[in-house]
Amino acid sequence: MAKIGRELLDRLSNEGVQDPFVTIMINTNVTPQGVEKDQLKIKNFMKEAKKRFDKRYPDQDWEPFQEKFDDLLNDRTFFRDATTSVAIILTAEETYIHRLSIRVDDQYYVGDTPYLLAIIKNAQFNYRYYLMALNRSSMSLYFMSNKKLSEVELPENAPTDLETALGTELTGGDADFRSGLGYHSGNPKDEEVEIDWNNYYQAIDSFLRNEVENEEKVPLYLFALTENQTAFKKNAKYNYYDPSIAISRSPAQLSTQEIEEATGPITEELSKREIESYQKLMNRKSFEQVADIKQAAELGRVDQFFIATSNLQENFGEDPEAEYDWRQVLNTIARDVLRNSGDVFVLEQEDAPGEKSLYATLRY
Repeated sequence: MAKIGRELLDRLSNEGVQDPFVTIMINTNVTPQGVEKDQLKIKNFMKEAKKRFDKRYPDQDWEPFQEKFDDLLNDRTFFRDATTSVAIILTAEETYIHRLSIRVDDQYYVGDTPYLLAIIKNAQFNYRYYLMALNRSSMSLYFMSNKKLSEVELPENAPTDLETALGTELTGGDADFRSGLGYHSGNPKDEEVEIDWNNYYQAIDSFLRNEVENEEKVPLYLFALTENQTAFKKNAKYNYYDPSIAISRSPAQLSTQEIEEATGPITEELSKREIESYQKLMNRKSFEQVADIKQAAELGRVDQFFIATSNLQENFGEDPEAEYDWRQVLNTIARDVLRNSGDVFVLEQEDAPGEKSLYATLRY
């Protein structure tokens, strides 16, 4: 789960955050016409949310919520910095804005619990990692978070190129190094170039081990030609370098955007491994019926709660006049699981354990 999503979920599910909550979720646009449509959607949801708020909480004051909505509508940066979608969660005291990288159903909720399921779904298959773009005589470092890649600003003495890393210690000469000479011809000059190649990668590895802070043990993957991956792996001692996943192509001359667009295979492989791990949970003690899961969640017994996206359809129960939504039932259970340090997953049904619609593993 993405760190930013986990932190927000922990905070919103904490008993210290006071209800009621008003949640608005919309897909967003960046064009001037799109921004106007987004503003109109928020205004319309705000009007409907007020009606429901006044009905559910007749003794509470709507004005603090109205002021927060007005501030958002007048905030140009809020609309200019649009992502695929956004979750707006308000209390009388706080405003929480969470940018999402998935499409959502445009919707609003008013209740004792913020609507968390879309935020949970956004955090699925949303990996954080370092990506090193590596050539024979240069490197750059990137960080992936919330499905956005950004270049890491490195200090001046970082081994971003061969000359900075080795300086006067070059043996083969930079011109020959860049020329792509063979390394096993027996030519002394070629052997010197190969020494430089290994020394450079050793310098990069030393930099990663000694200069890059990584308290969260975020993995490092390579974006490099296969021969450069092999050479780096031979010299690597960095604990968080994972050679089992890589992008096998040259990053030379690629922009950050182009590198980001090429990272799909990394996400695919990590997602595949994660889904496979879920299937191993089928031998755990578990519940599949919502009444059982609800009771276990309230008692803090649920370790992992899986919700198939097929559940996230509008459902108004037996009385269409009543304010009822099946998603809110699942949302409340999810809050209780999170509040008791469990994990919640919102997945396509074929990815859930045993392809179950609902599935909860138990602690005891």
